[in-house]
Amino acid sequence: MSSVPQPSRRSRSRVAGSERVGPYTLLRLERGALDPGVPGQFFMLEAPGRLLPRPFSLCLAPPGELAFLVDPIGPGTEALCALERGDDIAVLGPLGSGYRLDVERPLLVAGGIGIAPLPYLRERLGGGTPVLLGFRSAAHAEAAELLPGAQVAIGPELVTDLVPDGYDVLACGPEPMLHVVAERWPDSQLAWEAPMACGYGACYGCVVEIDGALKRLCLEGPVLDAARVRKLQFATSRGGVAA
Repeated sequence: MSSVPQPSRRSRSRVAGSERVGPYTLLRLERGALDPGVPGQFFMLEAPGRLLPRPFSLCLAPPGELAFLVDPIGPGTEALCALERGDDIAVLGPLGSGYRLDVERPLLVAGGIGIAPLPYLRERLGGGTPVLLGFRSAAHAEAAELLPGAQVAIGPELVTDLVPDGYDVLACGPEPMLHVVAERWPDSQLAWEAPMACGYGACYGCVVEIDGALKRLCLEGPVLDAARVRKLQFATSRGGVAA
């Protein structure tokens, strides 16, 4: 069963700063009255000058701040990466359902920008949780600094080939990787992505087929048990950001 989301609120936040982490940008916002929520939940960030907000899972929650890892792959994410200290931004969240934390032997697995929710997740699990990360290049692998001690695979090596048995796998990453995890470790928890324009079920942009029924990923997920997502098929083309 998915985690129960915390009440969400929309607010204006001020940018506390940003720094490059490999090819990514860690965008830090003043927390204000925003609740960091459950690891794996997401926030809608409204990029300046863009019509639609973008969904991002929380990466870090230091005192007084919320930090999001942004991959600048288009105009919206590039606008977010260009924000400077003191700029204002509209934020809605936390939204959706996150990871269940009541697992006995957690192992965190991520590919690429899927690393985003893992630092906060590791913190909530106790800090010493083992982590496996996969990246397509050494430049992208610089993001592993967010998770000290993580084991890193760089393409063509696959991170899924490093996963041992006997663990409760909590994963986030590209769709092909998650399908492999779902098949090999059917008790795992997986954070998926789909196009999202609102984040709370109004636009139906993230409708996916789960167990034979069309459902909104922003409400059902983005974190889902592997037993459900092994049958998941996207009803729309992939896009958006869930991590």
